[in-house]
Amino acid sequence: MIHDITSRLYSDIPQEPLYHYTSFTGLLGIVASRALWASDIRYMNDSAELKHTADLLRMEINQRIASGHTKPDLLNQFLDWVTHRITNGHMLFASSFRSNGNMLSQWRGYSRLGKGVSLGFDPDYILRCARQQSFQIGKCIYCSKSQQKLISQVIDAVEVLAEGHHPALNNQGETGEHSYHSIFHMLESDLLRIAAILKHPSFAEEEEWRIVSPVITDYVKAPVLFREGTSMLVPYIEFHFSSKNNAPLSLNHLFLGPTPNITISMNSLTMFLAKNGIRPDRGISYCRIPYRAR
Repeated sequence: MIHDITSRLYSDIPQEPLYHYTSFTGLLGIVASRALWASDIRYMNDSAELKHTADLLRMEINQRIASGHTKPDLLNQFLDWVTHRITNGHMLFASSFRSNGNMLSQWRGYSRLGKGVSLGFDPDYILRCARQQSFQIGKCIYCSKSQQKLISQVIDAVEVLAEGHHPALNNQGETGEHSYHSIFHMLESDLLRIAAILKHPSFAEEEEWRIVSPVITDYVKAPVLFREGTSMLVPYIEFHFSSKNNAPLSLNHLFLGPTPNITISMNSLTMFLAKNGIRPDRGISYCRIPYRAR
């Protein structure tokens, strides 16, 4: 049941170029490695990504219990389990793209001191690269009603699984509490994929798409790397751009972000791309957003 939900969520196909905002440092790394960094979703946006899903689950569970749910222990255990697994469970990695390659909010996040670019990729190219690496691509959901409906379906799936389940007795002395954790683990991978594309409605203008990795259960054996974040080490894996015969990175378009040195910055960017054999199909554009030093 929950797998059907996930399959439906990841069935959308992008039709327009997908833009990835990054700094000049990021551009240099992407061109050199022909890869993007896909970060552990628990470390994206200051840990708020999965917390939003946990908050939605908490609201739905509290409503059902308040309405007289027949198995409050099942729902309370599920909420406790989700809260714990957010920081201690399986790993899922993602990288972000935008439908709009020229957004003021994104330039503010990536173009400090005029050091930002927005890389536009053909959607079919991204899809092909994703399939080769068993990644999925999903369109982020911002609508509150749609999110509530999805969360309700997730709880319904938990209840359906619990119907035919004989919970094991917990090792907790005389409490006699039964554990449903075995059925929760059956849902974990799909729940992570759902959480990866549920974003707070306040971010709706971003029109974000995400490439999402397979679920990783053993980070020691998986190709997990680490980079320095704002206040911690951030786990990531590489999403590779496929190329034939070591061909250059394939770009559809590129925006140069706000800068006080438009002409000379465009010149050096053009030289860099040409030096690396990169010729965006629709060329290079300046964002035309006034630069304001902060």
